Amino acid sequence: MPQALFTYEPVGATRDDLAFCPPGFHPMYGRTRLGEGTEVFSLAAEAVLTWELHRAMGVGIDATADRAAPGVDVTVTLGGLIKAPCRVVWTVEEPRRAGWASGTLAGHPECGEEAYMVDRTGDGTVWLTVAAFSRAQKWYARAGGLATRGLQHAYARRCGTVLRRLCEAAAE
Repeated sequence: MPQALFTYEPVGATRDDLAFCPPGFHPMYGRTRLGEGTEVFSLAAEAVLTWELHRAMGVGIDATADRAAPGVDVTVTLGGLIKAPCRVVWTVEEPRRAGWASGTLAGHPECGEEAYMVDRTGDGTVWLTVAAFSRAQKWYARAGGLATRGLQHAYARRCGTVLRRLCEAAAE
């Protein structure tokens, strides 16, 4: 069976620049301080790469693999009603950076790309960045207008809060 096609171009654009936003799309960029040190980085990276963060957010995750990797299909379910099919377009696992991005597939309420990146800066501070470019695809996303974008920004902030709590709980 052939793989579903992405619903946008340029696929993988967030790899080199998390703040990238092509014309006709809306940007979203949120950054949250998680803590300090290699232990926090390791815990956060693992939670992001294994879908643990998303499950802790209370969203449904149906993935074709236990860990993010290019080509893995992931369907996120919100509120048991809204299904958002995506495919991982890139991953990174380095000593100071770890994360992935997914691109939207047919049936997703939006079209675009979303990235989740954990990084440890030179002073040891660990950050989560959630970045995306998107535009409404389904009628209800278009009807939501600014409220839909507001929910995306709130989701990004909540990702940071939840991941910080996961790291604190695991370190205790």
